Amino acid sequence: MADQETFRTEVRDWLADNFDPALKGRHNPMGMVDGPTDMSPDMVKWRKALGERGFGTPTWPKEYGGAGLSSKEAAILEDEMRKIGAYNPIGGLAVGMFAPTLMEYGTEEQKRKWLPPLSDGSLRGCQGYSEPGAGSDLANVQSFAEDKGDHYVINGQKTWQSGGQWADFCFGLFRTDKSTKHDGITFLIVDMDQPGVERRPIKMISGLSPFCETFFTDVKVPKENRVGEEGKGWTIGKRLLQFERAGIGGGGARAMMRSLADHAKQYVEVTDDGEIADRELRLKVIKHEMSVRNFMGTVGRAQREAREQGGPSATSSVLKNVGARLAQERTDLMVEVMGMQGLGWEGEGFNEEELKTTRTWLWNRAVTIYGGSTEIQNNIISKRVLGMLDHQ
Repeated sequence: MADQETFRTEVRDWLADNFDPALKGRHNPMGMVDGPTDMSPDMVKWRKALGERGFGTPTWPKEYGGAGLSSKEAAILEDEMRKIGAYNPIGGLAVGMFAPTLMEYGTEEQKRKWLPPLSDGSLRGCQGYSEPGAGSDLANVQSFAEDKGDHYVINGQKTWQSGGQWADFCFGLFRTDKSTKHDGITFLIVDMDQPGVERRPIKMISGLSPFCETFFTDVKVPKENRVGEEGKGWTIGKRLLQFERAGIGGGGARAMMRSLADHAKQYVEVTDDGEIADRELRLKVIKHEMSVRNFMGTVGRAQREAREQGGPSATSSVLKNVGARLAQERTDLMVEVMGMQGLGWEGEGFNEEELKTTRTWLWNRAVTIYGGSTEIQNNIISKRVLGMLDHQ
């Protein structure tokens, strides 16, 4: 316990020296979907400090750019950052999904090449899974990687690539054998800044454009960018999806830390005791906050178990479903209590927070679809958690 308190003091002192309070509130609330990089001097300085100390990826081994912290030390770091409104801008899909997968399946050379620049935020990646004909049936991917000896040549299309228009590389599933379905898939890392790669952003109903579709025409991928054996990509790809679902669930919990009751009291009548006057609305808010607290506790336990077991289990599908439902319920309630102020899209009469809430409400319509739809998660839960059905 004394060692933990010593570490807490060290972290507190380090944050005081390195985190500029002016950065508080500038974090992207959309979680793992990367937008254009904030290159302001104070943000660059903060990102560099985190990377150099390894606090951007605190539990990663030091040789890969992390700080080598234990789960308890990482929890202390997160707690101290939360207290002062500090946040970690080093993240995204590659850090949360690709990196832990590479740690399990990659070669030592691959780990030393890709992980350090991810740990300091200098490299950004996107996922190459979904295709126009391969969404729920992901094993139907058709983008073909033809073996050319010391490299592959890719032709095909990926879609719904979160942050794809800003990514330096793509990690994903590509077909290397057309004669078999699951065993014909290989996991490859593709340089996105080369001839033959065309990226087209997709604009969403929320007005944001966090996704893109990407077309590959005779794109070269060296054999050293293959993760695992040829034809074994489906196994690796499924493991990555577990990290993705765990990340979505955990990210949803962090996004719900702000008090919904405090938000509601800005817009509705309040009693002399400081309670929401509308009894029915008050009950809705209380029930939701109770569910969120229960969920956050469960996420915390699941994350500790994942660290101890070396990665998330199929229960990440449970967290994904519950987190998605709570996220939608939360923004529904936020817009409801705002009344007319919850209908703003642009123009005068609405503040920045109100406009952001409206767009987040629209954004959250997709949370039960991306990362594996609710129906897909239900199938996984029934098979791998409850053991109700046979599965491959």
